[in-house]
Amino acid sequence: MITQIAHKYLDFRYREIDRFLQNPIETQNRILDYLIKNGADTLIGTEFGFSTIKNADDFRKKVPVFQYEQLRPYLDKILKERQQNVLWNKPVKWFAMSSGTTEDKSKYIPVTEESLKQGHYKCGEQMLAIYGKSNPKARFFFGKTLVLGGSKQINSIGDGFFTGDISAILIKNLYFWAKLSRTPESISLLPDWEEKLEALTKYAVKNDVRAFMGVPSWLLVLLKKIKKETGRELTDIWPNLEVFFHGGVSFTPFEEQYKKLIPKEDMCYWETYNASEGFFGVQFSPQSKDMLLMIDSNIYYEFIPMSQWDEENPDTLTLDEVKTGEQYAILISTNGGLWRYMIGDTVEFTSLSPYLFRIVGRTKSFINAFGEELIVENADNALKEACRKTGAQIAEYTAAPVYFGDNNVGAHEWLIEFDVEPNNIEEFGKELDNALKKVNSDYEAKRSYGLSLQEPVIRKVPQGVFYDWLKHIEKAGGQNKVPRLSNNRMYVERILEFLKEKGYINQ
Repeated sequence: MITQIAHKYLDFRYREIDRFLQNPIETQNRILDYLIKNGADTLIGTEFGFSTIKNADDFRKKVPVFQYEQLRPYLDKILKERQQNVLWNKPVKWFAMSSGTTEDKSKYIPVTEESLKQGHYKCGEQMLAIYGKSNPKARFFFGKTLVLGGSKQINSIGDGFFTGDISAILIKNLYFWAKLSRTPESISLLPDWEEKLEALTKYAVKNDVRAFMGVPSWLLVLLKKIKKETGRELTDIWPNLEVFFHGGVSFTPFEEQYKKLIPKEDMCYWETYNASEGFFGVQFSPQSKDMLLMIDSNIYYEFIPMSQWDEENPDTLTLDEVKTGEQYAILISTNGGLWRYMIGDTVEFTSLSPYLFRIVGRTKSFINAFGEELIVENADNALKEACRKTGAQIAEYTAAPVYFGDNNVGAHEWLIEFDVEPNNIEEFGKELDNALKKVNSDYEAKRSYGLSLQEPVIRKVPQGVFYDWLKHIEKAGGQNKVPRLSNNRMYVERILEFLKEKGYINQ
């Protein structure tokens, strides 16, 4: 009876998805009208003449593209001058602290009641509906969902304002009935990472956990801790474990480790794209990791072609103008008060009916020091292939260019933390090099004859180093992550310096 009721509710939510699948462009046009109407009398709406905007072309012409640096003066009016009606016509009390990767400064992303209810929560229920539609035998709702959330800081930026990871804000404002099946808030929002891990371990082993939600890298730390401390297999602790709803970082580098920890053929891994700025995508089928663009959550999308990423006023495309196989940076306008905001992620559409896409990297997470245009997706896939060929398993990695002297020949330096080391590190490097050539023609061209790019420089680092480094810079847990690729050596040099301080490598 309960199963029937649960699936009927999921079917009801799926009908919402059906409606926007049938009318995607009309849905987006309606959302743009809604956003402009509600933003017209705000400070930003008055500055850019929202009241005169009639369509998407007007919107593109009158409103500039915003990055965080351009948004910050408006946020200061809210945070420092205590003004409202600046970016949205409803009060803004919550700010998601987002650092993208591991920047020293946090970004404050405005979160409104509307963006929570009509965006994050609505898409969360639609995510469950899509999963339930694909898995008629789903029973995760009979047990607990283990959620590895971030931390919450109260009144850190002024009375009446609250900050935290988006996961913490979601947990804090979640509907009471939804909290009953999840990790208790008293545990999920613990600010101390080590204390949280200990509490989660004690809670998890005593409950019928059937689903996980979180970032793959951080959940892996918890699962390894539980297995080590209990001496039991995870499938014995949670025989009804069914699905892991994951996001935040690519799952590709962690896939083999999860399959080893959870050797269940029917275990599902369901990709999501839920960021501080909004909930953008959900895996649409168990046969593919391609995600459905969530276009009815009061987010209006535009897309910047790769050739325009560095332009101050880039040309943008609306949803009906995108093509498959092209890389685009995402631009969003939301009822959280973000207007034509570049979030930094890049996607590639694999289908236009429905609109399915893959995350392929970030506008600032790539290596193009020698014209090789290496993106995160290339790196993840090449590393997976190198691991397959050599029997290795990777826990974490980061890579950056190496600049040689007067001969102008460069290379890529990879700092890799192995979960299972290859027997021969040089052989691993060759396999990685060959795989990169296969997935990236520009890399292959630059590697020709070693004239501008030499073989990868592979540097093994001790297990746990990346985790220790993130703790060292006070970025452990939540949505913080190791930067995969960087077009400069800032992160690599910081990590190498940390390794020297700890005595892992010579001065």
